[in-house]
Amino acid sequence: MPQLTQDLSVLVGAAFLEAGVEANYGVVQRSDRPDLAQFQCNGALAAAKAAKANPRAIAENVTARLKEDPRFAKVEIAGPGFINLTLTDQALTDHLRTFADDRRCGVPLRSPGQVVIIDFVGVNIAKAMHVGHLRSTIIGDCLQRLFRFAGDTVYSDVHFGDWGLQMGQLITEVERELPQLPYFDPAYSGPYPETSPVTTDDLEVLYPRASAACKADADRLNQARQATADLQTGRPGYRALWRHFQNVSIETVKRELASLGVHPDWWKGESDADPLVEPMVNDLQMRGVAVESEGALVVPIDQEGDKKEMPPLIVRKSDGGALYETTDLATIIDRVREVDPDQILYVVDQRQSDHFERVFRASRKAALNGKAHLEHVAFGTVNGTDGKPYKTRSGDSVKLFDLIAQAQDEARQRLDEQGIAGSYSSEERDAIANAVGLAAIKFADLTNYRTTNYIFDLVRFTRFEGETGPYLQYQAVRIKSLLRRAEEQGFAVAPVMVTSASERELALSLSRLPDVLAQAESRRAPNVLCDFAFELAQGFSRFYGEHHIMSEPVPEARGARLALCRMVLDQLTLVLGLLGITIPERM
Repeated sequence: MPQLTQDLSVLVGAAFLEAGVEANYGVVQRSDRPDLAQFQCNGALAAAKAAKANPRAIAENVTARLKEDPRFAKVEIAGPGFINLTLTDQALTDHLRTFADDRRCGVPLRSPGQVVIIDFVGVNIAKAMHVGHLRSTIIGDCLQRLFRFAGDTVYSDVHFGDWGLQMGQLITEVERELPQLPYFDPAYSGPYPETSPVTTDDLEVLYPRASAACKADADRLNQARQATADLQTGRPGYRALWRHFQNVSIETVKRELASLGVHPDWWKGESDADPLVEPMVNDLQMRGVAVESEGALVVPIDQEGDKKEMPPLIVRKSDGGALYETTDLATIIDRVREVDPDQILYVVDQRQSDHFERVFRASRKAALNGKAHLEHVAFGTVNGTDGKPYKTRSGDSVKLFDLIAQAQDEARQRLDEQGIAGSYSSEERDAIANAVGLAAIKFADLTNYRTTNYIFDLVRFTRFEGETGPYLQYQAVRIKSLLRRAEEQGFAVAPVMVTSASERELALSLSRLPDVLAQAESRRAPNVLCDFAFELAQGFSRFYGEHHIMSEPVPEARGARLALCRMVLDQLTLVLGLLGITIPERM
């Protein structure tokens, strides 16, 4: 099904062509003034400028033709030549009927689809997921759902930080704690234990201690650097211990992501790109892309027109070591070789913008990214009421697992206050509270444009009124209940009809979905989906308050309204699903 605005643009474009100007001036958009019209076309002004003509004269010529079309209830000119358009109820009815039974709600499937890699989460080995990982995880998950629904092949990657000095710090700290372990005996030939000598909880204690010790003691730092070098050159005991660090960390992260309903495709890390680093560096040097500078090997990335200094990217330090930027370049090579993507999106904190600008420039200069468009999808921070990044009272980052538990506890309290699900079993109440808590967290995050910072307020986020995830869930459950009761009473769904102001409002909203998804995708902006879902829920609430549905005596009218309810539920379910929010069967 074509988008309604596209249909109207073709129609108005033909009228422009008949008026003697190019059809591409007939682009139609949703009206900026819905009190005056449903749609508008501003092309007469641009057409007049190109033709050195009077814009109102062009608009009058175009509108004269459009007024002959029975699909328009009103065609008017505003100001110097803006064209305002309002469709008849029959035209809206006809449009709704084209996708009333479409499982994709009128949204076309992209063909051919693209191959997209989404790099998100970005957790480091030995560190618990905390509130700082929330935005990357939730935004990245929404984008992978959105691109998949559009028809693309998506590979999402958590991209673990698992290969660097922090690994050497951990190895040396474990050796100080448990020197008797075989991993530290150069003469030991294996096999090494299959069970990890440390847990995730152990790592959370050991890593901060090791990091602090290395900052305070140069000898400890040198030991960690040597252990890192030994690990990366393949010392068997260190490799076996490092693999334990990986496994226990990945197991924990998988559990926490699953609790959010997030399921990445790849569980790769920096270590996966390490074998590619040396060949890449040699190739860059051989092709003259990388040059020597003060003992290091660098790729100059400054460009004409730069407004700030852009130092060269170091691919090999003077001591022979590699930096995070080097690993990122090698990761691009790995991804291009594996799936030849059209796009690689990095959902990472906006404070890393300079880093990605440097990596992208170097990649393009060296032609490492193939056909892939590289893009940093930046985002802001989750803040406390003090306006600073959200922390516990002790100043530590809030663990993600604890944050989810807090939201679910708050959701139970809201359910009790509202008298919702009071008679249900404890298992069902817990399931509803869990769904509501996650909806509160996700919607609160995604409803803000991603580059803005926002204040984390669980009490406000878990309310069942206002622009919140729980409110949208409640509205969707309300429609589910209505449709169930209609089915139980044998009320049939009839062809949808538009006959009133509130039905007209809903019809216009329902017709916007293809445009909404396209905008959310192009801007990498889940908040567009949030705004639309809230608009749809509010429109349904007005419709429900204005019309009899179950008590409507005329079967055709009742069936048409039930059809409209079902269409609203279908779209709410689709959009909330793209946001990663589930809808309980009842509340």
